[in-house]
Amino acid sequence: MIVSFLYHIFVFFLIVMTLPLQIVISILIVISSGLPILFKQIRIGKKNKPFIMYKFRTMAHGSDKLQKRLQKHNEADGPVFKIHNDPRYTKAGKFLSHTGMDELPQLWNVLKGDMALIGPRPLPLEEACRLAKWQKRRHTIKPGIISPWVLNGYHSRPFSEWMKSDITYAKQKSLRYDAGVCFQMIPYLGKLFIQEIREDV
Repeated sequence: MIVSFLYHIFVFFLIVMTLPLQIVISILIVISSGLPILFKQIRIGKKNKPFIMYKFRTMAHGSDKLQKRLQKHNEADGPVFKIHNDPRYTKAGKFLSHTGMDELPQLWNVLKGDMALIGPRPLPLEEACRLAKWQKRRHTIKPGIISPWVLNGYHSRPFSEWMKSDITYAKQKSLRYDAGVCFQMIPYLGKLFIQEIREDV
C-alpha cells in the first residue's frame, strides 16, 4: 500500500516536471498541424482489458485510413505496423515519435492505473486480437511507457522474439529490475534525440 502510494506520488512528480515541455509540444502541434493535440486509441492492457491510451498526435488527419494503402511498406514483423519514415508524419510529429516525446501523455495513463512506467508496450486492439494464445501471456501485467524490448531494437528483430521478451519480463518484473531499465533508457533516449537532430540538420 505504501509502495503504491509512493509510486503514484513519483508519477505525479514526473507529470509536474514535464508539464512545461508538454505545453511547448502542445503549442508546436497546434502551430504545425492544428487540433487535436492528443491522439487517443484503444489499446489492450492487463488481463486483456481495453483502455484508451493517450499520445501527442504525430500524424496528419485521417492517417488511420491510409494505413492499408501503406501495408506493403510495413517494416515490422508480425501483426504490428511500423514505418520508420512514415509519410503520414507531420513535420513536428516525426521528431516527437522518433525521440519518444509523443509518449509523455501516457504518464496520465499510469496515474489512472491503466499502465506502468515500465512494461510491455500496449498493442492496438486490432493487433492484439491477432496474437497467438501463448503471446497473450504478456498481458499478465500492466503495459508500460518504457519497454525493455525497445532497448534491443525490437522493430528490426522477429516479432516472436519481441513477444518472448515481454513474457520473460512479466515473469521477472521487480522494482530493482525496472530501475535498471530506467537507467539504461536515459542514455538511449539521449542517443535518439541527438540522432534525430543530426538527421534534421
